[in-house]
Amino acid sequence: MPLCTHAQQAAKIIPIPTAGAWANNSVNTVIFRKNSLVTAGGYQYAAFYDNDQFVVLAKRKTGAEGWQINRTQYKGDATDAHKSISIMVDGAGFLHVVWGLHNNPVNYAKSQSPGSLTLGDKLSMTGDHEQKVSYPEFYKQANGDLLFFYRDGASGNGNLLVDTYHTKTQKWERLQDNLIDGEGQRSAYWQITVDVKGTIHISWVWRESPDVASNHDIAYACSKDGGKTWQKSTGEIYHLPITASNAEYACRIPQKSELINQTSMFADAQGQPFIATYWREQGQTVPQYHIVYKTGATWQVNNLSFRKGAFSLSGGGTKQIPISRPQIIAWPVKGQMAAALIFRDADLGDKVSIAVTADIKQGKWQVSNLTDASVGSWEPTYDTELWKQSRVLNLFVQKNVQVDGEGRANIPPQPVQVIEWKPTAIK
Repeated sequence: MPLCTHAQQAAKIIPIPTAGAWANNSVNTVIFRKNSLVTAGGYQYAAFYDNDQFVVLAKRKTGAEGWQINRTQYKGDATDAHKSISIMVDGAGFLHVVWGLHNNPVNYAKSQSPGSLTLGDKLSMTGDHEQKVSYPEFYKQANGDLLFFYRDGASGNGNLLVDTYHTKTQKWERLQDNLIDGEGQRSAYWQITVDVKGTIHISWVWRESPDVASNHDIAYACSKDGGKTWQKSTGEIYHLPITASNAEYACRIPQKSELINQTSMFADAQGQPFIATYWREQGQTVPQYHIVYKTGATWQVNNLSFRKGAFSLSGGGTKQIPISRPQIIAWPVKGQMAAALIFRDADLGDKVSIAVTADIKQGKWQVSNLTDASVGSWEPTYDTELWKQSRVLNLFVQKNVQVDGEGRANIPPQPVQVIEWKPTAIK
């Protein structure tokens, strides 16, 4: 597939002024940061670890290039790439921050006032099942309340819990004690999106052990009442918890297929889900990016098929992988759904790359680069709220190096920046 230049011409770089951020692993750019950037009330917020492993918050007026910066009082263990920072702004303008979590007691604080970068004291949420927290993710609902998803327990033996934050009362409430149950034998690694109608969509792979190669299958569920009840794409109500035996499967993929975990998804205006991930198909040697989506009564698979390099995911910890996990965004154009897949690939020089199609169901992806230089082990995260509001893509970008397992590189702190991209006409 040829490399084209139309996307690169549409990209704009907005630096975040700092002495440099921690770059000895990928903790600032892992894909499960929800979010690294968030827009609310006319401002965009960012978060990252500096080279001393302190949580740093930044803020700019939407569309401006000048940032306010605050190095908070909180420090995280940035040497573990799982312990990323996630942020969200509630309907009243308070910034919520979690950090430093990989089977640890919850680290959570919120701003002292709406719009502030100054955090208050550490807080609990519900106070229950908050001692072994991993993969914390915030999502904002249309009424300004928040959802908080996280794993309780260890890899291969963990359950998915869901809390909700009520903006009016400023209190957290447990919605689901055990939404997806690994039954002591496996755990779910998920991706989530909230569509324009407020439906929560979740898809996941099962992992049988800490070995990444034990990932298998892609399952699906959704909630149309803010996370209280869950159903299959057919409308059949789940009897919770969801387990390996009662889950709906969007795609059956065996273990040892280089199937990656924790990628991304979106749902169109009709509530149809699209899941972006990668795996190696049976009989093939090269893992390819795929889009799994539901139309009518059938799940379909779109193989993008432009990759050339083979690799293996065998082993535990945070892997050093020649490609990133993908992010996917989409927008309607003339009755079709155009889409962009954002990723990094060593075959393309480890740059910020984007594959664009005018019709996600037909394929014909055009691949181009948004940066000229390598971004090392970067994975894409973006401002989901800004995209929903204006269809402007803002990516958090920092070059870093991930050593296989939980190894630590030895490179100087690296600059952080926002890359802005807007969809243009696709020929």
